[in-house]
Amino acid sequence: MTAAASTAPVRVSVVVPVFTPGAGFDELIASLDRQTLSARQFEVLLCDDGSGEPTHSRLAEVARRRPNVRVLTLPHSGWPGTPRNHGIDAARGEYVFFVDQDDWLFDGALKDLCDYADRHGSDVIVGKEVGIGRRIPAGIFRRDIPHAQLGVDPLLEMLTPHKMFRTSFLRQNGIRFPEGRVRLEDHLFVMQAYFAADTISILASRPCYAWVKHPGSASAARIDPETYFPHLERVLDLVDEHTEPGPLRDTLLRHWYRGKILARLEGKRVVRYPAEYRKRFLDVVTPIAQQRFGPGVAEGLAFPLRVRSALLRAGRREDLLRFAEFEAGIVCRAEVASARWSRGGRLVLTVRVRFLREGREGADGEGDLVFERVVVGAEVAGADAGGAVAGADAGAVETSDADAAASSAQTVTLWKPPEELGSDFLSAHARDATRDLRLDRVELTLLEGPDRVERRIPGRGRLKAGRARVRLDPLRVFGRDDASLGGALVARVRHAGWTFETPLRAEPTVLAEAERSPLLAGRACGLRAAEDGSVEFYRVWPGGRLRDLAARAVRRVPLARARDVAGKVGRRARAVVR
Repeated sequence: MTAAASTAPVRVSVVVPVFTPGAGFDELIASLDRQTLSARQFEVLLCDDGSGEPTHSRLAEVARRRPNVRVLTLPHSGWPGTPRNHGIDAARGEYVFFVDQDDWLFDGALKDLCDYADRHGSDVIVGKEVGIGRRIPAGIFRRDIPHAQLGVDPLLEMLTPHKMFRTSFLRQNGIRFPEGRVRLEDHLFVMQAYFAADTISILASRPCYAWVKHPGSASAARIDPETYFPHLERVLDLVDEHTEPGPLRDTLLRHWYRGKILARLEGKRVVRYPAEYRKRFLDVVTPIAQQRFGPGVAEGLAFPLRVRSALLRAGRREDLLRFAEFEAGIVCRAEVASARWSRGGRLVLTVRVRFLREGREGADGEGDLVFERVVVGAEVAGADAGGAVAGADAGAVETSDADAAASSAQTVTLWKPPEELGSDFLSAHARDATRDLRLDRVELTLLEGPDRVERRIPGRGRLKAGRARVRLDPLRVFGRDDASLGGALVARVRHAGWTFETPLRAEPTVLAEAERSPLLAGRACGLRAAEDGSVEFYRVWPGGRLRDLAARAVRRVPLARARDVAGKVGRRARAVVR
């Protein structure tokens, strides 16, 4: 940040709630120093929530060296909402951007966000967040969306306060953070803004905000249900207040039902709950599920969540626990069945996937997550998702009777519960996974270095009959100056609404089928088997620069000429190397 003074308007006020910050605070200040906006174009408001010494001296020193930094010394409130509200009141910028004390900004983020907001007249701007040590939902940042819509675009995937807002918009609409120790205070604030905004914009094409997980932060400790869920109901009340009954309300409510209640009933979590805690949790959430989340909400859930919802809303606690034990015991195995390089420089893998029960990993057969195609009566196929839990296969007919029932029946794919759950565990409609099975897929992730940093590999393969074809394009995965040496490959498998992550495995003889990478793959790279049988993708660095340049040049050539150019460029590259 430069020290130049000017009467030019301040474009953005960066509001940082501060309380006894750690080492990450220095990274934040350093990232603000690197911003491409000049110091006269943005200000930083360090809103100290009663930290006392030595934090006061530390903040004073930061401000003394930077003329656009102000420190607001506040009484201790114990929660970030009050300091952020003081930041809104004190802001001089056209926009307000909320940043946490242990996160940081990418170079140029403030200018990019301001320019994008100016261009589109945005009231709320969601800049791309990058997880450091944590996973970020992928859907919201797939593309820029200048005019995003609630219920249509994936705005609910990121309800963190790390966003930029037009200052006058917040003030005119009285949008504030709740004061005091309020859970989900960021959800309340952001949803108020979403409902009031004329224009919400998503800037996904460049990274803006690094959301850092430090040791001890964002604890996965169990919530206290009696104190947590009344705050959730405040958010639900806000949604009900701003929507009419119907598809939009159902879509919005589904987000919290899925993430705040049903996700906490996932198998491995439930079986770890002490019996007393599980009873307390269900005592609180059962009436909420019954009263706040109707059939329209449940109908849009993934299959496993629909099962949990049906059992929860029906008060079938013992069956919910039995289903959780079943879920917790599912083991996914992903193995490379074949590997080859395409002529265009893509690595093509055929991945075989199996689903077994824990303790049966060596068993043969189709596995223990079984689905079967049957013909059911139309009245069953259209049954109410919220209440279809009693009675087994009501309305089902044998496939051989399909001709007679054709006018009132349809073919669906039903989950076949294991013997320990019983054939009458759920109705045919509640076991219908037809829609979810169409979305089965396999994606790959690369875990790099000793810290196993995740790198998503673009593309996915459709999973059908236990197999998926996945392509890995090195030139898409790695940038021109990317120094990555590769890492372990992990398969992310979606099946019938369940999601599994498992190391990709292979026999060395299978990997040997993929010989040396071709020129169009860029730097030399390939697959190898680790000692434990898992698969690693490796690449040569820093060697192979000419190969990389040649491959990228050929990729830009129209397909009709690509082969001829590849040969010429390859010969020239080899000549230079010699």
